[in-house]
Amino acid sequence: MTPQTIGLFIKVVLGLFAGIIVAYLIVSKFVNKKNTKYVASLVEGTKNTKYSFEIFYQKAYIFFVQIPVFRRYVLKIRRRLEIINLEDEYLTRRQAAEMLVKSFLVVVPVTIAVIALTKSNMLLMSTLLIFEIFFIETLLSGMVDKKDNLLLREQIDMFSEMRHAYHEFNLVEEAVYEVAQNDELQVSRQAEKIYEILISDDPEMELEKYYDIAPNSFLKEFAGISYLTKEFGDRKDKDGASLYLKNLNNITQEMQIEIMKRDKLDYVFQSLSLIAALPILFIEPIKAWAVSQFSFTKSFYDGVGGFIMQVALIIVTYACYMLTRKLKDNGSVNTERDMQNPWEEKIYRKKIIHQFINMIVPKQGTKDYRLKVKLMKDSATKLKMEWLYVDRCVYAIVAFLIAVFLFWQVHRLQVDYIYNQPAADYDLLGTMSEKDEVKAVEKTKVRDVYLDRYKGNEGTSKETILEDIKDDEYYASYTDEELDEEAGQIHEYLVTIQNQYLKAFEFLVSFAIGGAAYFVPIWILMFQKIMRQMEMENEVMQFQTIILMLMKIERVNVEMILEWLERYSNIFREPISKCVNNFEAGGWEALEELKNDVSFPQLIRIVESLQSAVEKIPIRQAFDELDTERAYYQEKRKESNERLISRKSLIGKVIGFAPMVSLFVGYLIAPLCVIGMLSMTEAFSSMSTMV
Repeated sequence: MTPQTIGLFIKVVLGLFAGIIVAYLIVSKFVNKKNTKYVASLVEGTKNTKYSFEIFYQKAYIFFVQIPVFRRYVLKIRRRLEIINLEDEYLTRRQAAEMLVKSFLVVVPVTIAVIALTKSNMLLMSTLLIFEIFFIETLLSGMVDKKDNLLLREQIDMFSEMRHAYHEFNLVEEAVYEVAQNDELQVSRQAEKIYEILISDDPEMELEKYYDIAPNSFLKEFAGISYLTKEFGDRKDKDGASLYLKNLNNITQEMQIEIMKRDKLDYVFQSLSLIAALPILFIEPIKAWAVSQFSFTKSFYDGVGGFIMQVALIIVTYACYMLTRKLKDNGSVNTERDMQNPWEEKIYRKKIIHQFINMIVPKQGTKDYRLKVKLMKDSATKLKMEWLYVDRCVYAIVAFLIAVFLFWQVHRLQVDYIYNQPAADYDLLGTMSEKDEVKAVEKTKVRDVYLDRYKGNEGTSKETILEDIKDDEYYASYTDEELDEEAGQIHEYLVTIQNQYLKAFEFLVSFAIGGAAYFVPIWILMFQKIMRQMEMENEVMQFQTIILMLMKIERVNVEMILEWLERYSNIFREPISKCVNNFEAGGWEALEELKNDVSFPQLIRIVESLQSAVEKIPIRQAFDELDTERAYYQEKRKESNERLISRKSLIGKVIGFAPMVSLFVGYLIAPLCVIGMLSMTEAFSSMSTMV
C-alpha cells in the first residue's frame, strides 16, 4: 500500500469519526431537549415561587455539620430531637438547623455589643466571648424544651381522642391506629410506633426497645398499659368503668400535673439565667461612670484592686449561671452527654496518667471508696470512679495555672499603672482640666525615663535619684523640698517595680487554689444530690400512680411491679434494680434489702406493702388505700410540687441575683466608700498638719 493510499485511509477514518461525534451531539441535544420539556411539563405548577425556608434549613444543616465548631452543637441537638421526632430524619435536620440559625441571630448582636462595651479590656472581652458558648447552649436547650413540652401537651389531646376511638372499636390496637392518623401532631409518630409494637410478632421485645427511646415516662406508661390490656384483656372496675380508660385518665392527670409544674418552673426561671449573666456586661460602663464622676477611683479601677474585683465577678457570675441552669432542670428529654468515649477516658488511657490516677483512686473496700461510690449513686452521675479523679486532677491543674497567670497579670498591671498613671493629685470630685492633664502626662513621661534607667539596678538609693534629677532641666524650677519629695516618689515607684515578680507565697496560694478546685467535682456531685433529694417525693408519688394502674390487671405480680418501678425510676433506680436482680433468690428477702437500702419513709411504706403482697395478701388488697384515697394523693402531689417549686424559686433567686448584688456592692459602692473615706482621712490629716 502506497503512502498516498495510507494517508487517504486515515483521512476517511478521521472524517467518519468526526461525523459520528457530530451526529451524537445533535441527537443528544435533541433528546435532552425533549426530556427537559417532558420533565418541565411534569413539574409545571408544582414549584413554589416563594423562598423556601425548608430548603434553606436543609442546606444550613449540611453546612453546620461540615464545620467542626458548629458540628458539636448539631450533634448535641440531634440526640434530643431524634427521640422526639422518632426516626424522622428530614424533620430532625430542619429543626436542628432552625434552632441554630435562631440562636446565632441572637448571639451575633450580643457579640457585637460585648466587643463594643469591652474593647478596652481584653481580659473581660475574651471572658465574655467564651461565656457566650454557654449562652448558646442555654438558648438551644430552651428551644428543645419547648418542643418537649409541646409533645407533652399533644399527648393530652391524643389520649382524649384515644378514649373516643376505644369506645368505637373496643380494641386497643385499632384505637391506637386511629389516633396515629393525625399527621398534624408530632405525637402521632409515637402512636404509630406503639401501634407497630402491638401488632408485631414479638411485642414484648419491641416494647423493651421502645422504652429506651421514648421521649418521656408517660408514653412508656401508655405503651405498657396498652400492651398489657391487649395481652390480658380489659376488665370492668367495681363501678363498671373500663380499667384501661381509667388508667388512661390516671396518666392524663399525671401529665397535667407535670405540665403545670414545668410551666411554673419556666415562669420562675425564665429570666434568672439572664439576670445571673447580665451584670458582667456592665463592668466597663460602671467603671467609666465612676471614674468620670469620682476621679479618685481611677487608681482603684485601673490598678490591682479593680482587676481582682473583675476576676471575682467573672467567677461568681459563671458559677451562679451554671447553678441556675441546673436548678431549672424540669425533667424533660435527657441531655446527658455521650459517655461511650468521653474526654476523661481518652486522658485516662495515657500510660503515665493511668498509673497516676490508679495511685490516687481510693482502694475498693475502704471507707473513702464506699463514701465516693454512695455519693456518685445518689447524684446519678454517669462517671466512673477513675473519670471522677481525672476531672478532679484537671480542675486542680487548670485552677493552679489560672491562679499563677492571674498573679503574673497583677504584677504586670501594677508596672503598667505606675508607668502610665498621670503624675498629679486628684480632687475628690470631678476630673482634671485639660491643661492639668497635659502637665500630668508630661511629668509621667519624665518619671518613666528615670524608672527605665534604674529599674535594673536594685541598689539604687533615693539620694542617687535626687542627685540625678537636680541636673534635669524639667526640675529646674523645683525647690529643694519639692525635689526631695519627687526623688522619694520615684524611688518608691522604682522599688515597687523591682518587686513585681512571682513570689514563693503566690505559688503557695496558687497551690491552695488548685487544692480547692480539686474538690469542685465532689461539690458538684453534692449539689446534684441535693437537687435529686428535692425530687424524691415527686418520684415516689409517680410510683403510686404506676402501682394503681397495675394492681387491678390480672396476672400482675410483685416482680412485674418492681420491673415497672425500675423502668420509670431515676433517683431510686440503683436499689430497685438490685432488688429486681435478687428477687428470684427470694422475694421477701430482696424487698427487705431494698427497704434497708432506702431511707425515704414513703418508699419504705410501698416496699412493706409489696412484702405483704408476696406472701400474705393479693396485690389489690395490699394497695387498696391508693384507690380509696386517690383524690388525697392527687392533692398531696400538687402540694408537693408547689413546695418543690417554692424551694427552687427561693434558691434560684438568691443565686441569680448574687452577681448583680456583687457588681453594685463590691465593684461600685464599696470602692467609692472605702477610697472616699481614705481620701477624706488623708485630707483631714493634711489640714491638721498645716494648722
